Amino acid sequence: MTEEDYKNGQVLLIDKPLTWTSFQVVNKLRWEIRQRFNIKKIKVGHAGTLDPLATGLLIICTGKQTKQIDTYQGQIKEYTGTFTIGATTPSYDLETEIDKTFSTDHITEELLHETTKQFVGEIQQKPPIFSAIKKDGKRLYELARKGETTEIKARTVTVSEFEITKVNLPEVEFRIVCSKGTYIRSLAFDYGNALNSGAHLSVLRRTKIGDFSVDKALSVEGFIDNLKKEQA
Repeated sequence: MTEEDYKNGQVLLIDKPLTWTSFQVVNKLRWEIRQRFNIKKIKVGHAGTLDPLATGLLIICTGKQTKQIDTYQGQIKEYTGTFTIGATTPSYDLETEIDKTFSTDHITEELLHETTKQFVGEIQQKPPIFSAIKKDGKRLYELARKGETTEIKARTVTVSEFEITKVNLPEVEFRIVCSKGTYIRSLAFDYGNALNSGAHLSVLRRTKIGDFSVDKALSVEGFIDNLKKEQA
């Protein structure tokens, strides 16, 4: 593709690597495009944040296509991953250490599958305190890291599919299809409560956004290699 192609607008599918923030991916791609074409400015943005500890599909828009970011963000998403049963963390994932442990003696495969039904449809969900949502001008995770507590309002989200795909206790693998604004970390926490135990999210991968699939996505390195070939 040419400089004009990127400025006129491209939709890039990137498989976000583990530990990278979504903004790091955007900044890296923007820098590489600017370097390759020796241009000072080009708009680049992503359509939906993935946590650093998650991998998978990021839709990156360039140039005029950045105007469509809200459209892509609003589409349904599919995730796969792993819940670890019997323990919770303050962040609901592996960002923080385990704070409580619970018995799993009563957990059966039947109970695991049956409990998913409580979370299909429109549900009320509280976002994690360790999240990028703003309250009084501050990100919630900034308050959480200082040890401050704050009341978080529940929001309505829609889970259209929730299935347990593999059980190897304490690890339980899942697939979830859900609306914009759904926190899989919160779902892990609430699912653990519903099991009369505890749970936290230990692996997360976004596999689809609308009709876009991670199967068609490039790694960051793959995108850079393609850029170099385009310039060769």
